[in-house]
Amino acid sequence: MEMIRLEHVSKSFGTQKVLDDLSLSVNEGEFLTVIGRSGCGKTTMLRLINGLQKPDSGDVYVEGLNIKDADLIALRRRTGYVIQNKGLFPHMTVEKNISYVPVISGHKNKEENRRKAIRLLKLVGLDESMADRYPSELSGGQQQRVGIAQALAAEAKLLLMDEPFGALDEITKRAMQDEMLALQEKLHMTVVFITHDIREAMKLGDRVLVMEQGRIAQLDTPEMIRRHPADAFVRELTASD
Repeated sequence: MEMIRLEHVSKSFGTQKVLDDLSLSVNEGEFLTVIGRSGCGKTTMLRLINGLQKPDSGDVYVEGLNIKDADLIALRRRTGYVIQNKGLFPHMTVEKNISYVPVISGHKNKEENRRKAIRLLKLVGLDESMADRYPSELSGGQQQRVGIAQALAAEAKLLLMDEPFGALDEITKRAMQDEMLALQEKLHMTVVFITHDIREAMKLGDRVLVMEQGRIAQLDTPEMIRRHPADAFVRELTASD
């Protein structure tokens, strides 16, 4: 079953065309990694899927529903969104950051929300003692784990991630990659994961979407991209893998 489908999607900002007649589908439970140069349209594609921006032309479907016809607030509440070094409220404790998501969805029971926050902390590898800390008291890796827990609090089937591990040191990044793979397999979520790191893209993705100038340069399994790069750009990109 398809979780996401883009049909002939184009998007421009002023005179710059960021997405150019982009079509693709992402299956339910798939881990799709997205890589390409800065400005190739990766983040814009993610924002279109989440209803944060509208395409100039073409259609975006999530769970079979055209986002033009969707309740966008409800869509965003069902979709986890994790970005690099952002998304946590500095004045709220870790528990409140996570509980904020069910609260805005109408779940007001404080004890129930706290139990859920602690359960999610444990799920992403953090101890219950972290619940009463503030984001400034956490390491970069811990903040990203809380960001993932916050996204999971929506009980989302779809998780959109925009370079979530980009600012982490190499050891922490590898640990987070392993945890993310285990988490995705356990919860059977659909994940769209943007990265600038080709090794990360190849390690995490069931399929890898290579983008260039708003178009698909190649969309295939990591193994097929290694063995049969579509063009010189993809070959150069994968040379460091």
